[in-house]
Amino acid sequence: MPIFIGVNLALCFFIQTTNFSQSILETRLVMYVALGIAAVCFVAILYQKWRHLIWYDLFSSALVLVWFVYWKHLFRDDSPIFFIFPLYFFMFAAFASLFFIGSRHRIDTVSLSIMKDLDKKNIMQPALIMLCVFLSLALEEYFMLYPTMMTLLIIRFSLASCVAVRGG
Repeated sequence: MPIFIGVNLALCFFIQTTNFSQSILETRLVMYVALGIAAVCFVAILYQKWRHLIWYDLFSSALVLVWFVYWKHLFRDDSPIFFIFPLYFFMFAAFASLFFIGSRHRIDTVSLSIMKDLDKKNIMQPALIMLCVFLSLALEEYFMLYPTMMTLLIIRFSLASCVAVRGG
């Protein structure tokens, strides 16, 4: 998820520095464009013949921008939530990419068959998790739901990456 990692790093930087870039990020146009990208990615994942892993990355990157713009009015300008969540997403996605996806060539056959079974289960369908991430944005009073759902999406991406490369 290199795009997602880069967007979160940039968001952390822009939040810590008050400059022109942060005011551009806060516009509704950015939110609507990012929401459109996320919707296209959701439809692409929904139709399973387009099972490219880039859709996860673009979806996650777009929704973190939507989250930033949509929730900015709920918290003070110096609220740590807009620095902590992108930092957490950056670290978790980098950890998953480095330790799980990066070492996928060392997965044994039994673990790979379990991962393939999990990949086919309805509870771990990416479209369902993406829908939950969409809905968590609207539930502003449950501010921990969005990072929880995004964490599940990163875990699902890691599973899909390992299965896809190892013969999924």
